[in-house]
Amino acid sequence: MFCSHGRITSNELDDYCLTSDIRCQDFFPTLETSLYLLLTLCFQQGYDFFTLAYIFYLRLVCVCVLGRWEVEELKENTVPGDRGLVLKSVAKHHAISAMLTKAFIFDKKPLIVQYEVNFQEGIDCGGAYIKLLSSSDDLNLEYFFDKTPYTIMFGPDKCGEDYKLHFIFRHKNPKTGEYDEKHAKRPDVDLKKFYLDKKTHLYTLVLKPDNTFEMLIDQTVVSKGSLLEDVVPPVNPPKEIEDPSDKKPDDWDERPKIPDPNAVKPDDWDEDEPSKIEDPDAVKPEGWLDDEPQYVPDPNAKKPKDWDEEMDGEWEAPQIPNPKCETASGCGHWVRPMKNNPNYKGKWKAPMIDNPNYQGIWSPRKVPNPDYFEDLHPFEMTTVSAIGLELWSMTSDIYFDNFIICSEKEVADRWAADGWGLKKLVASANEPGMFSQLVTAAEDHPWLWVLYILTLALPVGLGVLFCWPTKVREIYLFLTGLILNTLFENSEDLCNNMHFKCVEEADKSTSSGDGQLKSVRKRRVRKD
Repeated sequence: MFCSHGRITSNELDDYCLTSDIRCQDFFPTLETSLYLLLTLCFQQGYDFFTLAYIFYLRLVCVCVLGRWEVEELKENTVPGDRGLVLKSVAKHHAISAMLTKAFIFDKKPLIVQYEVNFQEGIDCGGAYIKLLSSSDDLNLEYFFDKTPYTIMFGPDKCGEDYKLHFIFRHKNPKTGEYDEKHAKRPDVDLKKFYLDKKTHLYTLVLKPDNTFEMLIDQTVVSKGSLLEDVVPPVNPPKEIEDPSDKKPDDWDERPKIPDPNAVKPDDWDEDEPSKIEDPDAVKPEGWLDDEPQYVPDPNAKKPKDWDEEMDGEWEAPQIPNPKCETASGCGHWVRPMKNNPNYKGKWKAPMIDNPNYQGIWSPRKVPNPDYFEDLHPFEMTTVSAIGLELWSMTSDIYFDNFIICSEKEVADRWAADGWGLKKLVASANEPGMFSQLVTAAEDHPWLWVLYILTLALPVGLGVLFCWPTKVREIYLFLTGLILNTLFENSEDLCNNMHFKCVEEADKSTSSGDGQLKSVRKRRVRKD
C-alpha cells in the first residue's frame, strides 16, 4: 500500500496520534471527527486517503475493541518483586499467547496444567480459562483468536450466579476426522468463594494415560472422573440407535387403565347438587354494621389543581377503608358463609380397570449405529504446541501468574510452593486476628454483641448463682441488665434483633428498704 509520500505504517499512525494528542475516544465512534482527522492527514501530509483509512480502521479495532494487558504486582497481599499478567479492560476481547519450548505429545506421560488466578475486583461476568493450542503447520500466534483450534480448555468462568470450572477437550472422530467438544461434568463442590474472596487461587488439571482426570483448586481435588464415562457428550457413540424409519402402529394401545365398560351409574346419583351451600347454622356476629360501607371516600383528599372535568371527567375522592369498621366485627350486607355440600357427588364417571389390551409404551426398534466407533484411548489427543488466553470480561484487573505444563507432579508441587504457596503465606499473615474478625462481624450484625456477652458471662453467672450470697447475685443481675440496656436503646431492640417479639407482663411488686417498687419484665416469645 503506497501513497504519494511512500508507505505509511501503523506505527507512524500511532506516532502521529500521540504527538497530536489524539485519543480513541476523541474520534470514535463520531463519523465527523473521524473524517476530519483523515482529511487532515491526507491533505497536510499527502497520504493516500483510502490506504490511510484502511490502516486507520485497523488501528481503531486494536485500540477500541481489543483489550489491554499489563504486567503488574498484586493490589493486595503483594509479594515484593513478584508480578503477573493482568487483564485490564472491561467489555473487550483479550487475546495473548506464547509458544511452548517443547510440544507436548500425549503418549505415556501424564499432562499437568497449572496456573494462578486472582479476581482482584471480584468478577461479574467473564472467564479466566486457558487454552492449549493444537499443533499445526498454519498455527500463527499473531492471528490467535476464538476460532484458533485448541486441544484443551481449562479454568474458571462465571456469569451471574453460574460458577463454573471448565475442562473441555476436542476429540477427533476416527471415522470422519471431525472434532467435537467434550465437556467434563460439573464439580459437586460450591465454587463461589473462589471468585469473590479476592485471593490468589491455584488451578490444576491432571490428565493421565489411563484416561482419568482430576481438577484441583488450591491443591484440593474438586472433581475427578474418566474421559470415557464422565464427559458430555460421550466420547464413543452408542452401538445401536432407534430406527428413524420405524413408526408406531395405529392400533397400538398404550393405556394401562381404561373406564370399566360394564359400569352403570347408580339411580340415586344426583349430578346437579352444588359443591358448596350456605351454612344454615351461621349467625351474624354481634356489632356488625349493616349500614356502613367497607370503603368510604378519603375526607382529606383534594382535587388536583390541573384536573380538567371536561377532559378527565367528574373528580371523585379515592376510597379508603371505613374507620368505623376497624373496631366492628364487620360492615356492609352480611352474607352467610358457604360450606361443603354433604350431598355433593359431582359428575359420575365409570371406575378404572386394567386394560386387557395394554401393550406397553411403544418405542422404535434398535438398529446398528452407522456412525459407531470405539476409541479406548481418548487421552491420546492432538499434540499441543502453544498456550493462550482468549477472554472477554465485564470486570478488569484479573491477575494470572506462574503457568506451568509438565508431566511430573513433584515439579508442579515445587512450582506451586515457590509461587502460590508464598502468596498464600503473605495473605494469611495479613489477615486480621480472631478478635478483629469478631468485632467486624458484630459491626455488621449488632445482635452478636449479646451472644459475645452471654458467652463470657455464662461461667461467671454460674459461679455467682451457686456460690455467692443473694445480695451479690442481685448486683450481678443488675449489672448484666445495665450492659444489655446500653447496647440496645430498649429491650424492644434487643428482642427484635434476637428474632423475638416482646410482650409486656406486669410482675408482682417487690419490696425494698424504702418502699414498694413496681417492675415490668419482658417475656420473649418466638415470632413464628
